[in-house]
Amino acid sequence: MMDCLKNLEDEISAWPHVSIHPHRFGGRKFRFGNAEVGRMHTGAVVDIPLSRSIPDALLDQGRTDEHHWVPNSGWITFRVRSEDDLKHALGLMRLSYLRYALKTASDSRGLLEQESEDLHLNHRFPSLFEPFVPKTANVSTGPFPA
Repeated sequence: MMDCLKNLEDEISAWPHVSIHPHRFGGRKFRFGNAEVGRMHTGAVVDIPLSRSIPDALLDQGRTDEHHWVPNSGWITFRVRSEDDLKHALGLMRLSYLRYALKTASDSRGLLEQESEDLHLNHRFPSLFEPFVPKTANVSTGPFPA
């Protein structure tokens, strides 16, 4: 399992604008600038902050659990027990990351379309990310700022 968690950390740390920091209760937290994307704790527990509508949709589909300490907070908890769980945890963490990436991307709409396809999001999810797309979103040559 430690290999899975190391793989999770390696994957997330490779995303543009992500940094890793120790978490005060043990484990690691991932940030996009000053915003927290999620945490990885000992015991293979991953905690991820999302806007309230996104966890509700994930919970409705049985894709995650309420946060283990603070339910109804917008945070979710996911336990990594297998290689398949690792892939799912990466996808959940990517949803959190996407909220911040959309705000800074040079082509927010293109990024949302690409991530929706890559993450195999059903038709409901892209609309949940609309609040994170800047109103002045324009199209350019790439999804991330230089």
